[in-house]
Amino acid sequence: MNTFFHFALLFAAGCCVCGMLIAIFRIFIGPSAQDRVLAFDGAYVNGMLLLLVVGMTSGSTFYFDLALLIALFGFIGTASLGKFLWRGEVIEP
Repeated sequence: MNTFFHFALLFAAGCCVCGMLIAIFRIFIGPSAQDRVLAFDGAYVNGMLLLLVVGMTSGSTFYFDLALLIALFGFIGTASLGKFLWRGEVIEP
């Protein structure tokens, strides 16, 4: 791996960490529940991207599998929270 690519990955990891911190701040401070759900969505996307950057840095495919699981569970969590906020229940009778 050349030096420029290494520094680009470090910069990308720093940007992902900053984005995740801003999203976590919005989760705790968000004025409405919809803002908190969007911040949760942003936090898991940044976490997934951070795992992908770590996977590219280390060269291991294990991190890519973990990122796929985070994307799957994050999508399910965001969809269920959105449905709960829209209808008031997740599972309809």
